[in-house]
Amino acid sequence: MSHTATCEHDHPHADEATVEGLPPSPVRPAAAPRPAAGRLSLLAQPEVRWAAISLGLFLVGLALRGASGGVAADVAFAGCYVAGGWEPGAAGLRALWERTLDVDLLMVVAAVVAAAIGQVLDGALLIVIFSTSGALEAVSTRRTREAVGSLLALAPEVASRITPDGETVVDAAALVPGDRIRVRPGERVAADGRVVSGASDVDQATITGEPLPASKGPGDQVFAGTLNGAGALVVEVRRPVAESVVARIAALVEEASETKARTQLFIDRVEQRYSLGMVTVTLALFVVPLLTGAALQPTLLRAMTFMIVASPCAVVLATMPPYLAAIANAGRHGVLVKSAVAMEQLGETTQVAFDKTGTLTRGTPRLDSVHTLEPAVTDDRLVAWAAAAEASSEHPLGRAVVAGASARSLVVPPATGFVSEPGRGVAATVDGRRVRVTRPEPGDGAADAVASAVADVEALGRTAVVVTADGRPLGVLGIADEVRPDAAAAVGRLAQLTT
Repeated sequence: MSHTATCEHDHPHADEATVEGLPPSPVRPAAAPRPAAGRLSLLAQPEVRWAAISLGLFLVGLALRGASGGVAADVAFAGCYVAGGWEPGAAGLRALWERTLDVDLLMVVAAVVAAAIGQVLDGALLIVIFSTSGALEAVSTRRTREAVGSLLALAPEVASRITPDGETVVDAAALVPGDRIRVRPGERVAADGRVVSGASDVDQATITGEPLPASKGPGDQVFAGTLNGAGALVVEVRRPVAESVVARIAALVEEASETKARTQLFIDRVEQRYSLGMVTVTLALFVVPLLTGAALQPTLLRAMTFMIVASPCAVVLATMPPYLAAIANAGRHGVLVKSAVAMEQLGETTQVAFDKTGTLTRGTPRLDSVHTLEPAVTDDRLVAWAAAAEASSEHPLGRAVVAGASARSLVVPPATGFVSEPGRGVAATVDGRRVRVTRPEPGDGAADAVASAVADVEALGRTAVVVTADGRPLGVLGIADEVRPDAAAAVGRLAQLTT
């Protein structure tokens, strides 16, 4: 079987066609109460706390047994049984009440049986392993819920709705398609919609992963949870908050976390029948010999030994911990795995598709090339003027130009009259000339020369920035995302693993 894995860190072309493929969100509206911002400690989870207590008592009993043995060690082991076994035991009894033989109950019975025949240490070890497995699963589930909560928390809880009577602040959950909202500089967009008026650069990294803000103007789509830049926007709501892209992504993450790998599904299918069969055979091993005149003690010992050895606990315990360990290891290396299904299929992957920005590249733009259009203007002078105009800009492309001038050890002249043009660029007065650094637009002077230089820059996969002085084009700067030094080696290694 062949699987294709897509390593997506950014989606620079996310648009209406892209997001329409997401299913409707069954989750609560994004304006619902958020979980606490701080992460709870591991011991705040009951499963982890009881597992830690059970493990601690097991280690104490082990130490006492090695030192002096006797009643003290047995008391510690008994505490281990209670701390690690009461929750699965209670769950097993509830399942039994519903006429289902649960593996949790079998695990507790197997541990008690082991203690009954003198194997107290073995039974305690079984309890510790089982409780630890449950704790790992609880931690994984909690982390997924926290991820879903952080996704939903991206969208603001309130919005400024524009009405014929003026502007009112309303709950974001109350917005309906057709409403118009005002998004001020520095605010997050409250709902998916289209820009009606205004222009700005919107940081969509939370949705698309693209580190560079996207220029937005009338007719452009914006997403709930994205961060507005320096301009003000009027947005017409296109979807209810509960059906926004961020809410549907959260729903997919939550749904994926509840899915089970094929191995788990197989264990679930055979667990009930296997458990019933094991109990039946155990009873037969105990009853049949007694009916034929066998002694009670060796018959009971034989039946109990079979029950411990044949218990499905080991098979069940062997399924989830490896997945959880692999998911946790991936998380420590910066990789978020949605579910055990994804982890299982990863082992069968033969093709991998990488998204570039932030994955194969650093995600930080830098000045890569300089194309002058005026013979009297040198490359260094063009970069120095552009850096002077961009010195007060917070845009990543502007910071890249300033960093490029610093890397060239250029003396950047002072600038006055700085103006930011949201969605277009910046302007400032440098050495007595009005210098503008903008995105390419048709209609500027020397349009053919500018278009040719822009085409050359973009053909190399760079972002083109046009520099003009007093309305006259001086040149085009090419800005690129730097490839990570270890990207080539990583791709080569991955190619070896998937062939």
